[in-house]
Amino acid sequence: MSDYSALQTQLDDNSYQHTILQDVSRTFALTIPQLPDPLSHVVGNAYLLCRIADTIEDDKHMQADIKREFAEMFTEVVAGQCDVDKFSKSLFPLLSSEASEAEHNLIANTAPVIRITHSFNQRQRAALQRCVSIMAEGMVRYQDTETLDGVNNLEDMGQYCYYVAGVVGEMLTELFCDYSEEIDQHRDELMKLSVSFGQALQMTNILKDIWEDHHRGACWLPRDVFNKFNVDITSKTPGDRSEGFKKGLSELVGVAHAHLDNALRYSLILPPHEKGLRRFCLWALGMAVLTLCKINKNPWFTEGSQVKISRRSVKATILFSNLGISHDGVLKLMYNIAGRNLPVSSIHEKAEETANHI
Repeated sequence: MSDYSALQTQLDDNSYQHTILQDVSRTFALTIPQLPDPLSHVVGNAYLLCRIADTIEDDKHMQADIKREFAEMFTEVVAGQCDVDKFSKSLFPLLSSEASEAEHNLIANTAPVIRITHSFNQRQRAALQRCVSIMAEGMVRYQDTETLDGVNNLEDMGQYCYYVAGVVGEMLTELFCDYSEEIDQHRDELMKLSVSFGQALQMTNILKDIWEDHHRGACWLPRDVFNKFNVDITSKTPGDRSEGFKKGLSELVGVAHAHLDNALRYSLILPPHEKGLRRFCLWALGMAVLTLCKINKNPWFTEGSQVKISRRSVKATILFSNLGISHDGVLKLMYNIAGRNLPVSSIHEKAEETANHI
């Protein structure tokens, strides 16, 4: 892996943010530019902040107390209470070789990312700081609990999803409201649904990545759901065609589907003329629905690639979303057709209650 000085770029801050975003995320590099300026600039920066936090969390060779120290330091960096160069230079040599070249690059160039963060208005900065702070808190809480035992129940799964995705939904909502006075009038309703939107996307990722997580010794599935079907998720193995496991997985697909219903409600609250914001939300929603359909159709998959949607499906999601972007009835119809074979389970708790108790 390249050394620190070699990875420091000479690009200006905005050019660097644009360039590194293409390297660290294909999906968000596709969706973020759909947002209108200057909102896309703020959201792009917010994504990079979250990615820096994720890079710390995902390093499997770094000791837990060191991770905690850097998570707290990064929170202070974002808040302007700690020197960014100190953070960057201290963290870089500790990164695992398993971290990607782009992640090494991002840590080496945290300074330009933070300079952009600190250029935003007060409401934007507050939203970004709150998100990073809560994500860091969650990282500390869950980093010692990554085992094959799963989480206790569906409520605990929801709490985990809040830390890694629901809080991002809240941050995005705050940024949307800052961008538009019209959207700001619906802030309270959007905030309630934003946590559910985040949980829908995170649950979809968890279900898709069951066996990749399993191989690295982690599991985020709720034990109570599988206990009902006499399944001990601790001893689950890829290829095990247990009917009980299939039923438990189906119930979780149904819960994720119910959260996606809320995601659609969220998207349709956004004004029809704000096509960029709607595209940003609906593309993610559409791809999640199609992923759940593949999981539901093939519950015996043994690796995520088997239930990953194709590039053709991604293009179709983009095409059909764009065709109906300003027509709520058309969007509802397309959503219902896409998810017509999915189970729907009740959401056992109001999404906003998870956030209110953290």
